[in-house]
Amino acid sequence: MNLSALRNLNQAKVLVVGDVMLDRYWHGDTGRISPEAPVPVVKVSSLEDKAGGAANVAKNIAHLDGQVGLLGLIGEDDNGRQLESILAKEQIASQLVTVAELPTIAKMRVISRHQQVVRLDLEEPFVHSHSQLLLTRLEQVVNHYDFVLFSDYNKGALTCIEEMIKVAKDAGKTVLIDPKSSDLSRYRGADYITPNLNEFRLAGGDASNEETLTSSARALIKQAGIGAMLLTRSEQGMSLITQDEKHDFAAQVQEVSDVTGAGDTVIATLTTMLGAGFSPSEAVELANLAAGIAVAKLGAATVTPEELSRKLGQYLRQTGEHYQTPYEEVLKHIEFAKQNGETIVFTNGCFDILHAGHVRYLAQAKARGDRLVVGLNNDDSISRLKGPERPINPLNERAMVLSALASVDWVIPFGKESEGDTPAKLIEQISPHILVKGGDYQVSEIAGADHVLAMGGQVEVLAFLDGCSTSNIIAKARETE
Repeated sequence: MNLSALRNLNQAKVLVVGDVMLDRYWHGDTGRISPEAPVPVVKVSSLEDKAGGAANVAKNIAHLDGQVGLLGLIGEDDNGRQLESILAKEQIASQLVTVAELPTIAKMRVISRHQQVVRLDLEEPFVHSHSQLLLTRLEQVVNHYDFVLFSDYNKGALTCIEEMIKVAKDAGKTVLIDPKSSDLSRYRGADYITPNLNEFRLAGGDASNEETLTSSARALIKQAGIGAMLLTRSEQGMSLITQDEKHDFAAQVQEVSDVTGAGDTVIATLTTMLGAGFSPSEAVELANLAAGIAVAKLGAATVTPEELSRKLGQYLRQTGEHYQTPYEEVLKHIEFAKQNGETIVFTNGCFDILHAGHVRYLAQAKARGDRLVVGLNNDDSISRLKGPERPINPLNERAMVLSALASVDWVIPFGKESEGDTPAKLIEQISPHILVKGGDYQVSEIAGADHVLAMGGQVEVLAFLDGCSTSNIIAKARETE
């Protein structure tokens, strides 16, 4: 498998259609039992709102750098407006249709000490006339996408799914479905369907052994007129089954923290990878790896291209090839990390010839937070600062070497003469929580420090390793010529 194909993720154009919902979490501590009833009292300390259902599928695609749109039904209420606000921050092109007479579906959970105390569901099923509204909107936007992914949570938005699939197929789109109905004939014409074992059995599948599993899966997809089934099998991994072939993918061994949303991650990753040009078996392999990453996290988690690349490198035991986030995607990834509550650290430099001092310094910078962003002077900037014979290594090669370090999450270039070749403007765009600079600077001398401090962040100065400098290395090399 070619890791460099991950650079095509932003070529995946996916429209998600289905049951959207707002996932709301109240977090707090429990210290006593209520005097009113034998129930724990949770003192709420924080509130967290997330995109749920089909909206979580779209979020997974967005975090994998796919171009994603979302069709769904919401009510004319605060929960619907909050969901739209979340989707905008996630850079999802939402096409949510408002239904005045019904509420936005919301799942409200009270969490204490990492345990769910109670869940409150606010929902009323949408009916055929509401689904018709989505069908009309689908007809209007389907040609903007290459893939249509239907996320069925059995809440009524996909009541007209037969007609919706026909619209997508008539437009020449690849159709994928995460099903809830036991009647798979409702999904006739789909290219891929992704049931779990329970859904497979409810649809009439027999999983008593491998032979009956394969034969019954083929019978089901033939009867329903579906191209292929990706059967997710929990600790047994996944199986991609067509009329002619069956490929099994072993589950990735890790400590499982939470399986919530794992199905969303699987179909989102499968679709995005197909859109990036991977073969079906490669796309399933990547979806399987992504599921392993997601279940090791708490809650309905997403997976980033960087995480997937690292996991894939370990899985294939590759050492020389790695994924470097495209420069134009870095700011988006940083914003997603912030939304996940991660601490962003920023530093900058030329890093013309990477040496031991750089490696130690970057490791120390990363230790200050969760993610390290390195602002990298472009070639023209280095020439102005260091002289016409520099840089020794061009920008893309310097970025590649830095990206290969475990301490570095993202690299982004900067350097305009009009801005004094400083990263001040870039720092304003990123607004890191912590700004780190190496050397013997005063905080007042560090570009961007005033902005970071004004935003409530921190500025730290770290000492360089004595005797290590790029200029010294270049001088020694010239002495031996």
